[in-house]
Amino acid sequence: MISPDLIAAAAHRGQRAGAFAVRRLRFACSRRAVWFTAPLLALQLLLLLPAVGLVYHIYFDRRGLPDLGPFIRFELSTVGHVYDAHGTVLVELAREYRRVVSYDEVPPVLRHAILAAEDKNFFSHSGVEYRALPRVVYKTAAHSVAAWRKGGLDFRMRFPQGGSTLTQQLVRGYFLRDRWSRENGTVLFRNTATSWVLSLALGVATTNKLLRKMEEMRLALWLEEEMLRRYGSREQAKREIFARSASFNYLGNGRYGFAAGSEYYFGKPLSSYTPQDAAKAALLAGITKAPRDYAPVAGDPRPLRRRNEILALMARNGYIPESLAKRCQAEPVLLSVATSSPVKTHAPAAIGTVFDELKQLGAGRFGAEDLFQGRISVRSTVDERVQTIVNKALENGLALYEKRHPGAKGLIQGSVVVLRNADAAILAEAGGRQVYKDRHTRYSDYNRATGSLRQPGSAWKPLVYLAAFRQDLSLDTVVPDEPIAVPMGADRPVKWITNYDNQFKGPIPMRQALAESRNAAAVWITREIGVDRMIKTARELGIRSPLQPYIATALGASEVRLLELAGAYRVMASGILAEPHIIDRVTASSGEVLYEAPRSAAEIGSTHLSLIQEGLRGVVRLPEGTAHALDSRDFPIPVMGKTGTTSDFRDALFVGSTYGPQGVTVAVRVGFDDNRALGEKETGGRTALPIFREIMLRVYERQLVGPVPSFPREIEDGIDRYVVQYAARQAERATPPSDASALSR
Repeated sequence: MISPDLIAAAAHRGQRAGAFAVRRLRFACSRRAVWFTAPLLALQLLLLLPAVGLVYHIYFDRRGLPDLGPFIRFELSTVGHVYDAHGTVLVELAREYRRVVSYDEVPPVLRHAILAAEDKNFFSHSGVEYRALPRVVYKTAAHSVAAWRKGGLDFRMRFPQGGSTLTQQLVRGYFLRDRWSRENGTVLFRNTATSWVLSLALGVATTNKLLRKMEEMRLALWLEEEMLRRYGSREQAKREIFARSASFNYLGNGRYGFAAGSEYYFGKPLSSYTPQDAAKAALLAGITKAPRDYAPVAGDPRPLRRRNEILALMARNGYIPESLAKRCQAEPVLLSVATSSPVKTHAPAAIGTVFDELKQLGAGRFGAEDLFQGRISVRSTVDERVQTIVNKALENGLALYEKRHPGAKGLIQGSVVVLRNADAAILAEAGGRQVYKDRHTRYSDYNRATGSLRQPGSAWKPLVYLAAFRQDLSLDTVVPDEPIAVPMGADRPVKWITNYDNQFKGPIPMRQALAESRNAAAVWITREIGVDRMIKTARELGIRSPLQPYIATALGASEVRLLELAGAYRVMASGILAEPHIIDRVTASSGEVLYEAPRSAAEIGSTHLSLIQEGLRGVVRLPEGTAHALDSRDFPIPVMGKTGTTSDFRDALFVGSTYGPQGVTVAVRVGFDDNRALGEKETGGRTALPIFREIMLRVYERQLVGPVPSFPREIEDGIDRYVVQYAARQAERATPPSDASALSR
């Protein structure tokens, strides 16, 4: 019989063996578990660390933040203005046409439309709308799968548009614009291991977009924190962010901010909005999502559809009554006429000249780009009222030509310059007609007043005569109007000079030769005084274009600009030396005056000047003068001037002035850009003079340049005496010899 003690001992040994076996089994299992679970734990840790790092970066990392100062000051490029001499805006210029507004300047109906369209919880979230994240994740998955099923070679994440708060949108455009514009490239923004691994799975472009989204969230949270700290209350911080967003967003067609968008699309300032303008507010609010798709264009249903969706959201959120929303949804989209017209200024040539002068005057301190950025404004010498008269007169004059030549309709061109005699300020400038080849003229188009080098024809002759007067010839000096030969160079036959009427009058006083524009006499005078003296006189009067040192230059063979010619006539009319200019003052946005045109000018005190003034006044007053049409009762303005007609009637000119520093000078040129002939008898007196006449009449009728100045009595008396003497000589020539002998008795 086995004793109980032995049984107990055996049982104890069995228990010990069993426990040992269990421990051995547990040890073996735990080693296997480690081998199996360690990689999983490592993978989880690998995935968790970037997530922790991402959370830290977004919510706690505040390194490498942008400078908030410019954002607080909201230093954006705005609109630069060019004003006329009386403060009227001639043109608004900008790289970004923008109006910066405060929160209170955004009408409530537009605020509600923006919130309904973009971010209804804007005033309650901290910069990121977490409640929208599930929707964004779902749309991302749906877009990605749909794109893959359509034939994508590999699966790529496709982020949907939308889901960003107003703060995020502002951060993206203001702080991350460069990154945003480059995210679809082939280069990673951040060259890190995490970015590289993500790019393998998602692609470079998607990785860049994801990283930009994360940075967008980080900066949005930071911006809200900083604005709260600076402005002291959440409400005020939100208002400041909202105002900057309302001034920053792109509204299409070069317009930035809702104020500029409203003025462009509706011709309506924000200050005039009422709840009844909910349709306009909703249309504007809908553009920012995708300006290319939702900027209103005639015939495109997408902007209308989006507008109506936003109106429905406004009603659903309680911003407007349901009845108002339905009424607005039934309204058609009515746009301002300005949106269909490319015309930005009625003085395009003048604005082009402003750009040219900014380059000359800036000297590194300011330039055209500062004007486009709104950092400077320019007050010009242009008078918008005179400019309007010039534009109309040019069109009327060209229309008269087109009646005579219907085939030239829309093709004939012209240019006009109006200068103030006292200081050579440009009062108006037309570099071409307002509509050319079915397009409105812009300031960047060709300026025929300043850029076109054309022969002046007989309009050059006054410079020949002034040079002659300086050599002690006078108005009554008799010169030969007879055939004269001009050498044309080696191995070439001479050219015999003829007059317009193909006749010669023999010995003739210089004043009569000038009035009748006798070519032979002008060549003879130039030969007597020398071509160099003529060119020197031209240079002193402001002609800067190259002049050929040949006798043919006396007849206007060398090409000059119309502005130069106007400047030379202005000097002859006023006796004041000054360069034509169009900028009166340049002012910085801070109010500092950066440039102001000089107020002093040199005078030419010379008896020779009075001789050319009397000679050019005679062109109008003498019965056979080429501008005698201006000596009539229906044109009660005493002027001096000269016609010009180039070879084969290619160009027609008239340049004339009222007297002295108180007067003005007007230069007109008509011709084709391809230099074709105007047609038989299309002279300066017939084609250009009517334009000059209308400008002078309208300007003085409206008293835009002061009272009409009179010529000195001695000038008018000198012409009167000559007219009497000339009439007597003509009577003698017309009287038969028998009658003459009877009269002598």
